[in-house]
Amino acid sequence: MSEPEVESARSDSPAWERLAGLALASDREGLASELDALSEAERIHAFGRISIEDRGRVLGLLDPGRAARLLESVPDVYAGQAVGEMEPAAVADIVEELPSNEGADLLGELGAEAAEAILAETESGVAANVRSLLQYPQDTAGGLMITEYVVVPESGTAQDVIDHMREEVERYADYPVQYVYVVGASGELNGVLPLRDLLLARRARTVASLMTRAPISVRASTPLQEVLDVFVSHHYVGVPVVDDSDILVGVLLREDVDEARADRSDADALKARGIVGGDEVRTLPLMLRSRRRLAWLSINIVLNVIAASVIALYEDTLQAVIALAVFLPIISDMSGCSGNQAVAVSLRELALGVTKTDEIARVLFKESALGLVNGAVLGVLIGAVAWAWKGNAALALVVGTALALNTVLAVCIGGAVPLVLRRAGVDPALASGPMLTTITDMCGFFMVLSFATLALSRLTI
Repeated sequence: MSEPEVESARSDSPAWERLAGLALASDREGLASELDALSEAERIHAFGRISIEDRGRVLGLLDPGRAARLLESVPDVYAGQAVGEMEPAAVADIVEELPSNEGADLLGELGAEAAEAILAETESGVAANVRSLLQYPQDTAGGLMITEYVVVPESGTAQDVIDHMREEVERYADYPVQYVYVVGASGELNGVLPLRDLLLARRARTVASLMTRAPISVRASTPLQEVLDVFVSHHYVGVPVVDDSDILVGVLLREDVDEARADRSDADALKARGIVGGDEVRTLPLMLRSRRRLAWLSINIVLNVIAASVIALYEDTLQAVIALAVFLPIISDMSGCSGNQAVAVSLRELALGVTKTDEIARVLFKESALGLVNGAVLGVLIGAVAWAWKGNAALALVVGTALALNTVLAVCIGGAVPLVLRRAGVDPALASGPMLTTITDMCGFFMVLSFATLALSRLTI
C-alpha cells in the first residue's frame, strides 16, 4: 500500500482507533499531532473509547504538561482509570503540572496506597499542597479550593507588592490572580487587595490603606451548599478559605464552585434514575456496574410489591369492572411524572441555594396550586378518554377524579420530600424517586379502586 493510501486509510478510521494505534506504536509526535487535530469533544470521546491500558500509554507518551491538560478535560473516572495504569513517577510529573485541586481530585480517584506512592515521587511543595487538600471531603470548601494564590504582608507598599510579583513572575504565571491576600505574622487573613486597585494605586500607598479589611471568607469545612450561598449573594471571582484559627489555607474560585454544582446536578440526575455509587461509564467492570444498579432495583421490587398489594384488597372490584385495569397504570405513570417534575425542581433549587430546607410550607403552597390546575386538566382528559371508550359517565368520573387528586398529592410529595430528606441528612436525589413512586402508586390505586367500589352499581350497568 502506498503512502497516500495509508494516509487515506488513517483518515477514514475512527479517531479512537487512530489514537490506540499511535499509542501502541509509541509514536509520540504522531500522538501529539492527532490530539491537536481533534476538538475537545472528539478528544474526550476518543479517550473514552480506547482501552484503559491504552489510556495509560497515551498519557505516558505525552509530555507532562500536555497530559495534564488532557486529564483536565476528560471525566474524573477516565482520568483515574488511566493513571492507575502508569508508574507513580510518571503520574507525579503530571500532578506537578495540574492545579492543586485538580491534582487532589485525580489522586482522590485512586486508593490511599496508590495516591501516597505517587505523592512520594512528587515535588515536596506540590505534594504538601495536595495532601492538605486530600484531608477534606470533595464537597467542602477545603476540597474545592486551590493553594495557588499571592500572599503579602500588611506592612508593605503597592510598589513592594508589584516588585515582588515581578521577581516571582515564573511562579505566579499560571496562578489565577485576581486578588492579593494580606496576612499577618502567623498567616492569619487580615485583608484582600483586588489586583486592579493595586495596579491603579500610587506606588507609595501602603497595603494596609488599600486592602479590604474583614473580607468575606469561608471555613475549609464549609459544605458545598453553603459555599454556593456565598457566591449567589456576592459576585466575587474568588473567596479566601481559612481554617478554624483564621489562617489562610486556600482560595475558592467561582468557576470551581460552578463546576462542582454541575457535577452534583449530574450525580443527582444519575441517582434519581437508580445509578448509585458514583459516576458510571461502560468501561467499568461488569459486576461492579451490576451491583450498583441492583442495589437500587432490588429495593424497588419491594416497594412495588407494597404498592401492588393495594390492588389485591380490591380484587373483587377489579374483576367486576375489568376496564379499570387499563387506567390503573396510566394514572400511576402520569402521577409519577408530575411528581418527578416537582422533585427535579426542588433538587435544582436546593443546588442553586434559592430554596432552604425549612421552606416546606412555601413549596407545598406553590406545588398544590400547580397540582390543582394540572390535575384538573389531566383529569378531564383521561375522563374524556374513558367516556369515549366505554360511554360510561361514572367510569369517566372515577378515573378523572382519581388522576386529578393523585396529581395534587404527587407534586406536593415530590416538592417537599427532597427538602425533608436533605434536612434529615439523607441524599434526596437517591431516596426521593423510590419514595415518590411508592406513595403515588399506592394512593393512585387506592383512589381509583375505592371510588370504583363506591360507584360499583353504576359501573356495571
